[in-house]
Amino acid sequence: MPSFDSSPTLTAWRMLLALAVVFVLLATTGWTTIRHQRPPGQSREEALAAWTHARAGHRALPDPKAPARTIAAFFAAIGPAQGARLADTHPLVVGNLNGVPLRLRYRANRQSLARALAAERGRVDDPRLTAAGRHEAVRRVHRFTSLMRPDRQILAFDPTGTGRTAEVLGDLDRARRISVIVPGVDTNLLTFQKTARRYSAPAGMAEALHAAERRADPAARTAVIAWADYTAPVGVGIDAAIGRLAENGAVRLVGLTAALPGDARVTLFCHSYGSVLCGVAAPRLPDRVTDLVVAGSPGMRAERAADLGTRARIWAMRDADDWIADVPHMELGGVGHGADPVAPEFGARLLLADGAAGHAGYFEPGTSSLRNFAAIGVGAYDRVTCASAESACLSGISGGTTV
Repeated sequence: MPSFDSSPTLTAWRMLLALAVVFVLLATTGWTTIRHQRPPGQSREEALAAWTHARAGHRALPDPKAPARTIAAFFAAIGPAQGARLADTHPLVVGNLNGVPLRLRYRANRQSLARALAAERGRVDDPRLTAAGRHEAVRRVHRFTSLMRPDRQILAFDPTGTGRTAEVLGDLDRARRISVIVPGVDTNLLTFQKTARRYSAPAGMAEALHAAERRADPAARTAVIAWADYTAPVGVGIDAAIGRLAENGAVRLVGLTAALPGDARVTLFCHSYGSVLCGVAAPRLPDRVTDLVVAGSPGMRAERAADLGTRARIWAMRDADDWIADVPHMELGGVGHGADPVAPEFGARLLLADGAAGHAGYFEPGTSSLRNFAAIGVGAYDRVTCASAESACLSGISGGTTV
């Protein structure tokens, strides 16, 4: 290892140079700014205020910040009929509450989508809109229409601002293995799915992983969650270089994993800035999270895997063509995300990622990265391909599929 001058001045200059490199790289690799106006319709704050003053029969409604077990007990006590009425009356709250039965969350989010779609359709022809505003309104109409398809299971939906959502593929109630995809920068309602570069968006990532897991083990009871239910950094800015949004998102991710139904084992697949979020969440993750996989990571806000404070296995991969390798993996004064997870000294289990072809291709069908994701997702560790023959990525793991 080279030695570095410890002079504070020199360190500061190096940090400024590192940040300049980060911003240049991001500016030339498609991290674009998404501007938005406040959409019409009820905001989450307004929905929460209405919930506070409502009742279910003679019962006061639970605090939305209550633990998932408290929410679950409340809905079990009021029964399915009253639960359905609450889902229809307060969909923006019920659809986003951990602990609410899945069928009610899906129902509530369909209601919220219908309301948001109606409001957005009314906005499209508003003469006060700028051309950019009208274009965004049209895009939101298309997105809400797609999310409302009968075959889609929307676990979370909030149209406020750039919006948040999460979608389930498979039967989450009966799953024995659950995979959660945590995406990175510029993730919002409009980028949740894409026509071009389909598998670079959360919905396409989940689709590819779900199909790959079924191929890896057709008998496995699996479910995949495309989790875009946090506020991600927008474009090139300081939020992409610090951990504030990752810390906020980590609270939501921990809440999700703790509230998932049953006792299924959970694997997190964290891409790009999503790996920062997963690193921040790691110490608080429940023990049911057995594996944490990062791809194209700018760092996990830790210097070593052991510092993450989790019992989950830490896996890392990076394609040879991924520009994230050129981003300085360092942290100073809260800026930067720390050590490189694929550096041998970090201590992660290093995976092959051949075929990913850059920063956004890890979930592309036919890649080694997706095959490795699927093998870990179903617990078929004997099918995992390490980054090199000398790698110890399977050390301490018994072969075969684990249940």
